[in-house]
Amino acid sequence: MRDIAIIAYSQSAMVRNAGAVNEVELILPVIQQVIEEAGIPLAEIDFTCSGSADYLQGGPFAFVSGVDALGASPPIKESHVEMDAAWALYEAYLKMQTGQADSALIYGFSKSSPGDLPEVLALQLDPYYYQPLWPDSVSLAALQARSLLDQELVTEREMAEVVAQSRNYALDNPNAQLSGAVSADDILAEPMMISPLRKSDCPPISDGASAIVMCTVEKAEALGKPYAIIKGIDHRIETHMLGVRDLTQSPSTTQAAANAGHHDGIQVAELHAPFSHQQLILKQSLGLSDEVTINPSGGALAGNIMMAAGLDRIGHVAQSIINGNYQHGLAHATSGPCLQQNLVTVLEGK
Repeated sequence: MRDIAIIAYSQSAMVRNAGAVNEVELILPVIQQVIEEAGIPLAEIDFTCSGSADYLQGGPFAFVSGVDALGASPPIKESHVEMDAAWALYEAYLKMQTGQADSALIYGFSKSSPGDLPEVLALQLDPYYYQPLWPDSVSLAALQARSLLDQELVTEREMAEVVAQSRNYALDNPNAQLSGAVSADDILAEPMMISPLRKSDCPPISDGASAIVMCTVEKAEALGKPYAIIKGIDHRIETHMLGVRDLTQSPSTTQAAANAGHHDGIQVAELHAPFSHQQLILKQSLGLSDEVTINPSGGALAGNIMMAAGLDRIGHVAQSIINGNYQHGLAHATSGPCLQQNLVTVLEGK
């Protein structure tokens, strides 16, 4: 196996409504910044892969317009996943392991503000049994949270503490959409939105883009760049039939982490938990101790760029390792309702 290094990560400010700014205008500054940080000219990147969703724009192959941010010339080797860009990074990682590329640019983006995102996400559901009922993503998450509370696996206060921690950590993240010095009591004082979820238990609607550049360790050394090494990566999926799943657990996360080489030395973890109770599920599924710093960026509760929030988790862990704050980290990404699909990446310093 080749050692693959992440050498640069860039994220736009996460905003509730980007206004008249289109997808290309969201992507372009992020790509320019990440290419500058990486020190590899865009024309010399061997492979490019993106993550986005046509559903958000409402047109077939809408992601193609995003490629305009890369320029029309020279021709490039390019691919796309109709998922979070964390899965685009996985595709690029496999491409590099086969020796077909020594460097890769991965980016994810979305402009979720124009439509009703929770309802749009119903299109991810089983087309025969669930999609015709049109259950929105928040209502499905509420069912999951209710199951946890009824079985006394979590408490509303624990959920509120997750939100408060997110907001407080996000004070140090200049790109965060939601931040502030709040307490669990402040969160518990909020009215219910969809019981048992309060608005703060749910991810904000966010417009934005993110990008990562990775390459072989040998290339990173030649460039003289600090880097974080991807020591392992794996993803697993659970059935799309919610009625036959135990929504209080995430066995696919546990399995993906084991296959990725998860170990007891993890110091920091970025968990893609769009809803507060999901962070508690993931912490338990990964066996993370209280000594592990979880979501120091604020996580998805502080800003949730659809189709990039999972990539952001990898980027934030990589950046913290590059900055010398940690040596061992874990990043998690999810897609689908109620933690249906889960990807785990283990990263280390030099």
